[in-house]
Amino acid sequence: MPLFFRKRKPSEEARKRLEYQMCLAKEAGADDILDISKCELSEIPFGAFATCKVLQKKVLIVHTNHLTSLLPKSCSLLSLATIKVLDLHDNQLTALPDDLGQLTALQVLNVERNQLMQLPRSIGNLTQLQTLNVKDNKLKELPDTVGELRSLRTLNISGNEIQRLPQMLAHVRTLEMLSLDASAMVYPPREVCGAGTAAILQFLCKESGLEYYPPSQYLLPILEQDGIENSRDSPDGPTDRFSREELEWQNRFSDYEKRKEQKMLEKLEFERRLELGQREHTQLLQQSSSQKDEILQTVKEEQSRLEQGLSEHQRHLNAERQRLQEQLKQTEQNISSRIQKLLQDNQRTFYDFLHRQKKSSEILKSLENERIRMEQLMSITQEETESLRRRDVASAMQQMLTESCKNRLIQMAYESQRQNLVQQACSSMAEMDERFQQILSWQQMDQNKAISQILQESAMQKAAFEALQVKKDLMHRQIRSQIKLIETELLQLTQLELKRKSLDTESLQEMISEQRWALSSLLQQLLKEKQQREEELREILTELEAKSETRQENYWLIQYQRLLNQKPLSLKLQEEGMERQLVALLEELSAEHYLPIFAHHRLSLDLLSQMSPGDLAKVGVSEAGLQHEILRRVQELLDAARIQPELKPPMGEVVTPTAPQEPPESVRPSAPPAELEVQASECVVCLEREAQMIFLNCGHVCCCQQCCQPLRTCPLCRQDIAQRLRIYHSS
Repeated sequence: MPLFFRKRKPSEEARKRLEYQMCLAKEAGADDILDISKCELSEIPFGAFATCKVLQKKVLIVHTNHLTSLLPKSCSLLSLATIKVLDLHDNQLTALPDDLGQLTALQVLNVERNQLMQLPRSIGNLTQLQTLNVKDNKLKELPDTVGELRSLRTLNISGNEIQRLPQMLAHVRTLEMLSLDASAMVYPPREVCGAGTAAILQFLCKESGLEYYPPSQYLLPILEQDGIENSRDSPDGPTDRFSREELEWQNRFSDYEKRKEQKMLEKLEFERRLELGQREHTQLLQQSSSQKDEILQTVKEEQSRLEQGLSEHQRHLNAERQRLQEQLKQTEQNISSRIQKLLQDNQRTFYDFLHRQKKSSEILKSLENERIRMEQLMSITQEETESLRRRDVASAMQQMLTESCKNRLIQMAYESQRQNLVQQACSSMAEMDERFQQILSWQQMDQNKAISQILQESAMQKAAFEALQVKKDLMHRQIRSQIKLIETELLQLTQLELKRKSLDTESLQEMISEQRWALSSLLQQLLKEKQQREEELREILTELEAKSETRQENYWLIQYQRLLNQKPLSLKLQEEGMERQLVALLEELSAEHYLPIFAHHRLSLDLLSQMSPGDLAKVGVSEAGLQHEILRRVQELLDAARIQPELKPPMGEVVTPTAPQEPPESVRPSAPPAELEVQASECVVCLEREAQMIFLNCGHVCCCQQCCQPLRTCPLCRQDIAQRLRIYHSS
């Protein structure tokens, strides 16, 4: 057998047996035996030493285990001081403790079938030891101290490598049985060893010079009387007393065997119940294992199904994301091309305008004619004074002022409604209803009073004339339309930039920034031109006021009536013979300033269908995008006229309107039509209201009016805000 063994973990059955035996030893009324055999122990537990010490156990049975040493760490042999029987057979002990002699009460020591190489010399201190069994070990000799075992009755050294017996064994006078391998003995000779125990002892006594006496003449100490001195060697000891003690010992051993048999029956019953419980536990484990396998299979199928669905959903999301990125990229390219064309067209238009303003003599002549016409307008004739329709002009002025007041009130109500939409919705609606009711009552009840007041007050007449003049001014209207177009483009760019950030795409970032800055610069330039045009109109109004007669009556009423009766340029061109569809087409493309050129060259739809963009450039239409758009729209009108001939008006048809008409306010850009609809953009600060403010110089449209007030930098690009511009969305 090997010298060293790995520590193995005890089985569940061995662990339960150990717990049962420990509990049984601690019960009240338990005997003096601690049996922890067959528990697969690699060392004696500390609790066994404590139990033996506290409960004064006399018998310790630890056979059939895996012990490699008797004494574990942190334990002392003094805890086994009361032990009289120590059974350690069938283990892997290689040595006994050197201080084994401390077990002075030990009477039976069984270390059969172990791996002992030698016995400790302190074994001679076991003066009460009566049985020593070292069978089937690896001993080569016995120590001389075995001669001090004066109570030894049985010694078994068979199954070892011992060839010589110590002469000191002759001093053990009480030895009754000596078991050894006679064929392997050298000293005493094998013939002596084969003759029996008495012959061996006689030979050893003769060799030692002692006289041999049989063991029956010597007294042994009684098991239950601890500490009694052994009787001295005397051939005249009382034999009857020894017989009584021998009988008493036999009775005690028979009682011990009976108790042991009873314990064995109890042990078998316990093992039977334990086995039955283990069978039930095994069945339960098998059932739970089968249920667990079914649940695991179900969970595995469900998990595979979920993983398949998740992968399918992930593929769908990736495809959708890729499609959105492609759409976004295409949209960015379209918008960038549109903005580039718009900037080129505006720049070309601006340069052409400056060029025409500096070098065109026709424009100078028209300006001179305009100055002459304005001087004629300033001179009020007696005939115009007499033909003044006082009542109608006053009513028109009152309507203009009412409209301005109404627009101002509507704007104020709109602001109030947007600011107090959450907290004061009901009160705001009531206040707005009250204002509108006030306006209606003022219109219905005080109309005559307002007309008479307008006829009497020259300041109100002047204000009405100024509002109508701004409204009818063509250049001011073109600037407003271009500002509105740039505001729409900036709103689209801001929405596109926010969408790009949400999709984590980095493409076209510099291009979008450059386009936004270019549009912001163009917007600032248009705002300056608008302000400059308003200053020019106010200067004209001041000039009119300075050149008016000091005491001229109804001066502003006559000017208002003259401006009201003035026909638009498009109507004059129509009366001169231009086709109505061509005029509507140019107005729709915001190209009214080319109407004099088309009228001068007498261009018609049929003639335009035969022209190329180069021909239009020679005529005076310099914008490349506008050239292509005019030719495309003319071709569409002619194609529609061929399909439905009644849609095409006859040549030379003159349309005479029954009332003065105003050019439409809606202005469309000359660039190709947008592919994306302008959607409402929410405020990036409160995430509730609609974005209404343009930040200059960056050009972002990302905040509502309430949230932009405390801001000093743009929330998107963190640049300083130089100017705030409000956007009014039409409902």
